[in-house]
Amino acid sequence: MAERIAEEKINEIREAVDIADVIGDYIQLKKQGRNYFGLCPFHGENSPSFSVSPDKQIYHCFGCGAGGNVFSFLMEIEGFSFQEAAIKLAERTNVQLDFDASATLRKKAIPEHFRQMVEAHELLRKFYHHLLVNTDEGQNALEYLTKRGFSKESIEKFQIGYALPSWEFVSNLLQKRGFSPEQMEKAGLIIQRERDDSYFDRFRNRIMFPIYDHQGNTIAFSGRALGDDEPKYLNSPETPIFNKSKILYRFNQARAAIRKQQHIVLFEGFADVIAADRAGVENGVATMGTSLTSEHITVLKKNAQTVTICYDSDNAGIEAAHRAALMLQEAGLIVKVAKMPDGLDPDDYIQTYGEEKFRNEVIHSSLTLMAFKLLYYRRGKNLQNEGDRLQYIEEVVDEIGRLDKAVERDFYLRQLADEFSLSLGALQQQLSQTARQKQPKTEERRSAPEMNTIPTPVIRQGTLKPAHYEAERRLISHMLRDSEVAYKVHEMLQGQTLNVDEHQAIITYLLGFYEKGHEPDLNGFLNYLEDNKLKRIVADIGMMTINEELSDQELNDYIKQVLKHQKMLKIKAKELEQKEAERQSDYLRAAAIAMEIIQLRKSL
Repeated sequence: MAERIAEEKINEIREAVDIADVIGDYIQLKKQGRNYFGLCPFHGENSPSFSVSPDKQIYHCFGCGAGGNVFSFLMEIEGFSFQEAAIKLAERTNVQLDFDASATLRKKAIPEHFRQMVEAHELLRKFYHHLLVNTDEGQNALEYLTKRGFSKESIEKFQIGYALPSWEFVSNLLQKRGFSPEQMEKAGLIIQRERDDSYFDRFRNRIMFPIYDHQGNTIAFSGRALGDDEPKYLNSPETPIFNKSKILYRFNQARAAIRKQQHIVLFEGFADVIAADRAGVENGVATMGTSLTSEHITVLKKNAQTVTICYDSDNAGIEAAHRAALMLQEAGLIVKVAKMPDGLDPDDYIQTYGEEKFRNEVIHSSLTLMAFKLLYYRRGKNLQNEGDRLQYIEEVVDEIGRLDKAVERDFYLRQLADEFSLSLGALQQQLSQTARQKQPKTEERRSAPEMNTIPTPVIRQGTLKPAHYEAERRLISHMLRDSEVAYKVHEMLQGQTLNVDEHQAIITYLLGFYEKGHEPDLNGFLNYLEDNKLKRIVADIGMMTINEELSDQELNDYIKQVLKHQKMLKIKAKELEQKEAERQSDYLRAAAIAMEIIQLRKSL
């Protein structure tokens, strides 16, 4: 990036941003005392060891050692350069830069050799939308959408468009704009004819719904037929920039609402998402014509605690909801299932019953996962039939036994007993038998951490560090806060270096930082450092709790520990020399070395 951001702007961004808010967009944070804790996004863990300090505006993971400030967090998690991280934060805090670089950030997620594909999709998104809202050719499509309940706001918000019935308009347009037809075919926008190797448009006479990646780049389309053309919905094929197993429709727009509510509503298709948005459900996303995948769940888990599944009410939809619910539960998310009336999808429901009823009687009245399972196991059974009834009871008791909370188990057992006029004691006995049969599996499951809420943070102390190591860290901590202390420590060391190489490198950089006229500033120093390993160590030291005032006695004790370790190392070296002299029967030399050792020990 050619443009350089002025130092004053960097400082303005730093003062305006809150590191907890930024990191909270990526992981769930829970306040513990003055800091926030969560599961580290840089390594797999079940107990949170990732700490964020709003006071110091830094983060540190006690598990893997990751650490830094808000700039280094974005650099590490997004792969940004420092400039790109600064631009992202400037946009977030409304700090005005001297240039517009938002497009650069959106393209960052796309490898260079695929950027032409994204640019072509961006061009067509704008073109299709223009055709729909501003031309006579798009009037029929616009009227169709209006009749279906689409408002002008929704059409604009989702950038819905219209593709002309022409076979070659887009193909010709892209080639005139300099896009390679071979590349555009790989992007899924045009198709090559077999008979003469010419190209024709994939989407014709269809209402166009753009699909974005999670950074906001247009990467695919879904086209809905206006007439009786088949298929009803034509989607872009999988391409180098579009992978259905990883993309959640509308996630880029819904992320803020999801993070705020800690709740995601999961739909089967984009039409349901758009309809739900009109009804005020702004935290809705959808899979793109594919079942829920582990990649999808990773995204969901990073951004929310609760997922409400709102799929179609037909048999396929119920089966898909059950599969998705089990996967989400296994991942540790709180799962709810919205119950739709038979034969209706969310879009149909909203058109039939209205937006308010959808919000209140479908989304806000969603079932717990266990309540959904009770309905799921009823399907296809005649509960008047003894065999079906016993099978249902056995399946339900098995599910109740999987519940972690005793209150929940008791609640559903009583519900089952009341419905079928059964003895609660008999059901409890059946539950105990089932539990014993599954004891190893159950114990393993219950030993796993409770995932409904973030567990108590775990700070891994590791092995006890030697005195000189802790002394050096505390010296650096005070030097970071006070330049006068930094210069005083430098003077007291009298040319001696710290024992830990990384510690010595940090104070060397820190003295250089002060020599350039900078005031003590932990965040500013982190930006000054270029070595990521040193940044992590500085962030870790920055998390330390130390006395506000450094007394002369405390300072002398730290320096003494640093120099004492060096003398101890020298004593050990001398002891080896003494033994070697004795082995060679050079007793005069051995005695002289012994006197040196005595003098060194006296100086400790």
